[in-house]
Amino acid sequence: MKTWRIPVVFAAGVLAGCMASGPPLPAETPAGPSGPSSPLGSPFAQRPQLAGAPWYPLILDRTDVRIGTTVQFSRIPTVSELHDLTLLPGLAHLVLSLPAWPAEYAPLQALNQAPEGVDVIVVLPGYPPSRAATDAWSYVQAQLRVVLVVPGPPPSVHTIEDLNAMPGLERVIAQMDEPSRSGFQRLQRPLSFRKLIE
Repeated sequence: MKTWRIPVVFAAGVLAGCMASGPPLPAETPAGPSGPSSPLGSPFAQRPQLAGAPWYPLILDRTDVRIGTTVQFSRIPTVSELHDLTLLPGLAHLVLSLPAWPAEYAPLQALNQAPEGVDVIVVLPGYPPSRAATDAWSYVQAQLRVVLVVPGPPPSVHTIEDLNAMPGLERVIAQMDEPSRSGFQRLQRPLSFRKLIE
């Protein structure tokens, strides 16, 4: 009698477990920006891919051992915004990833109010559209570190001469499928290469 009791109890337990679990829940798509979300927001919500964009770099400097704060803008901040940054603890770097070269000095004038002792790291795309655009940076009194991300060799020798005369230009990064120093021989700044793979 005991021999058949164990399989019956086991089968009843399996059947009860299956019935208790019920049918599988239907798959749900995560709520988008307009749908319901938690107070912290949904990790699946559609957000602009700012961090993954090539013009939004993460600045890492192994010689900098401060516990510092980096603030990043995709535009030139206003004087009021620069003043507000002084309230941030440990402000060390201000990164400006600009979508285009400012054509003149007027938009850059606000940078003269950058907090003292803060590196202003500017990432500019492409080559300067004119000599005036290059010269405009010489009037900025902030502690500038300019990084230029270019699509390939310069269009002319005059462009390289303008870059060599540009104050604050720290490095040129050429985004090329096949890195080559051709056209950069007269550049008097460090040259790096980058290859993006989608």
